[in-house]
Amino acid sequence: MERIKVKIINRSGHQLPAYETPSSAGMDVRACLEKPVTLQPLERALIPTGLRVQLPQGHEMQIRPRSGLALKHGISLVNSPGTVDADYRGEIGILVINLSNEPFVINDGERICQMVITNYTHVEWDPVEEIDSTVRGDGGFGHTGVK
Repeated sequence: MERIKVKIINRSGHQLPAYETPSSAGMDVRACLEKPVTLQPLERALIPTGLRVQLPQGHEMQIRPRSGLALKHGISLVNSPGTVDADYRGEIGILVINLSNEPFVINDGERICQMVITNYTHVEWDPVEEIDSTVRGDGGFGHTGVK
């Protein structure tokens, strides 16, 4: 597995994002709040983290929901996965939504999402009139049926 150094400013007062197990792909990120935030059902909010990063060129940070919060409390992210680009230098904010029927309280220091840092490629488009055919063709959205 590749390891890279990423510069980070942490003004949250909490520990840095961390992998919970040796094989984890995502690091848990904590809320940085002056006071708890209560999300009503179907309400969304931008939750600050107190973190700023300088990603190496060719890398992005993906912000993803935590499966435990989604399963137990219906808490997810509005733009999942969110993307933090390598040239962004502002504070990382998390767009959280409550998809449950009950209010949910987010407290300072609570683990609210995961971040995954990965590399990417840029595309150079090659305009053509035809593309290669496949067995699947243009079948999509359930074209293989229920098995």
